[in-house]
Amino acid sequence: MRILVLIHEYPPVGGGGGRVAQDLCRGLAARGHEIRLLTAHLKGLPARENTDGFEVIRLRSGRRLPYKAGLAAMAGYVLSAAWAGWGLARAWRPDVIHVHFAVPAGPAALFISRVTGIPYVLTAHLGDVPGGTPEKTGRWFRWIYPFTPPVWKSAARVAAVSEFTRELAARSYPVEIQVIPNGVDLAALAPGPLGAGSPPLLVFAGRFVPQKNPLQVVRTLAELRDLPWRCVMLGDGPLRAAVEEEIDRLDLRSRFVLPGWVEPQAVIDWFKKADILFMPSLSEGLPVVGVQALAMGLAIVAGRVGGFVDLVEQGGNGWLFDPADPRQAGEPLRRLLSDPRLLQAQREASRRIAGRFDLRRIVDEYDRILSDAAQRGRSI
Repeated sequence: MRILVLIHEYPPVGGGGGRVAQDLCRGLAARGHEIRLLTAHLKGLPARENTDGFEVIRLRSGRRLPYKAGLAAMAGYVLSAAWAGWGLARAWRPDVIHVHFAVPAGPAALFISRVTGIPYVLTAHLGDVPGGTPEKTGRWFRWIYPFTPPVWKSAARVAAVSEFTRELAARSYPVEIQVIPNGVDLAALAPGPLGAGSPPLLVFAGRFVPQKNPLQVVRTLAELRDLPWRCVMLGDGPLRAAVEEEIDRLDLRSRFVLPGWVEPQAVIDWFKKADILFMPSLSEGLPVVGVQALAMGLAIVAGRVGGFVDLVEQGGNGWLFDPADPRQAGEPLRRLLSDPRLLQAQREASRRIAGRFDLRRIVDEYDRILSDAAQRGRSI
């Protein structure tokens, strides 16, 4: 089966959605499928490369930063992907298109499908759903929403990365949506013996944007300065300067490490050293870093939002708290940092729960729905 993949950001550009696409393409290519992926170009990256058994084609879209795609860059990607995808569809004749994010890549898939007859499968990641990340996309959906229903209705199949994402999408788009969570390679991420570090290391991984709430990491840990801990905050974004100012204001510079925007393997390397994933997010789909943290055997303390509800068993492998009341995060962290045996038990529980997100099962599911869509497309 020939699969054309559309996604506006792909490693080392962007966040978790790109890593999901990367893992799926690797898994599908390993099964013998031919894959070509169209994504946005960023200065310093090759325009074309063959990696892990499939081809990545990077298109000029006006994107300038790895951690942020503005409205103009997204529009640029839609135009570039529609044009390049149309040409590729005529020359290469893929059997099916797999599009990640209804916005911005969805309209490109819709155009290619209508002019070629090739069906597409849509995966929604939350940020492309009205109300999913209102602080980031609320203004956009006020005027682009009227144009998005055809993207959903015309898809041969629609998947969402979490039950929360599915329920939210169903409020705006009356189509059948199935949940296929993000997966993780459990063998590749085997953590080895699980214990408590001395001192324990907490990790935050994500864009420094209001949605991820990075300032709360600093403020909560400041209340726990009487306990031994270190914290690494992986990522970059518009709130980076404010985070550093808050660290200095609270005299915590010796406790924090801020490496900036790092590539996916560097995230895993930090997870190998860490004990706790601390994510006070205000909204999430099914965060890739959360699934990776499970596989690496980290206890998780996170906002009770989106896909984190699927990852954390309260008191089992971590705790969820109301991000609207940030004081709730301090108590579970204090318990974990004060009790090495509890921390070890929760780390071991995370590793057990990770089995639900085995990447092989996820690739199986996408293999089935892509094949089904391709078969239905041939029968029309």
